[in-house]
Amino acid sequence: MTRWLGIALLPSAEHQDAAIRLQREVGGGQTLRPPLSQDGNLPHMTVFQGPFLDSLDTEAALEHVVRAAGMPERADILSTGIVYQPTGWVFLALRRLPLLEQVQRVALEALSPHLDRSAFDASKDVSRFSDSERESLSRYGYRYTGDAYAPHITLGRAEESVAREMVQSVPGRVDVPETWVFDRFSFYVMGEHGAHAETLLTRALNPL
Repeated sequence: MTRWLGIALLPSAEHQDAAIRLQREVGGGQTLRPPLSQDGNLPHMTVFQGPFLDSLDTEAALEHVVRAAGMPERADILSTGIVYQPTGWVFLALRRLPLLEQVQRVALEALSPHLDRSAFDASKDVSRFSDSERESLSRYGYRYTGDAYAPHITLGRAEESVAREMVQSVPGRVDVPETWVFDRFSFYVMGEHGAHAETLLTRALNPL
């Protein structure tokens, strides 16, 4: 049976609350989906997500990532602003750091042998993807790996024109925290629009 799962970095409790507030503030009177909450779709920075075969041992995979990633106890990541991403996505973009690239490399090492490649969506419209995003999608079934890796917290999705207008109106309307603190890894079940819908496992970034 195919399982749609992901591995992510989770913000600290304070910054999870900040991301939930930010989604509401960026949306204004419009709705970004899915709604973020502490009890449902957790704010997160995806490392990798996709369809997996039953051969994947999530606990072993996460332990491998924790050991091999060499993360600090907490990661302070600078934001680069609220950005629009085709089609209809609103992201809190985060600085792409070597330590985050290393996390994704070791995650792909652990996870890619267990991908259910037959479940990749061959019908997806990639006309507005970059070349590196198309290559990533074809190779791993996920848009943001390798050269296309783009660390972010997804604030949600809306109609194309609505999402564009939201992002354009952010300057002067919304105060976006400059630094975001992450303190845990998570293995999760994907929900609407790839959301962090159910937590399977969590581990400290660097257990003492």
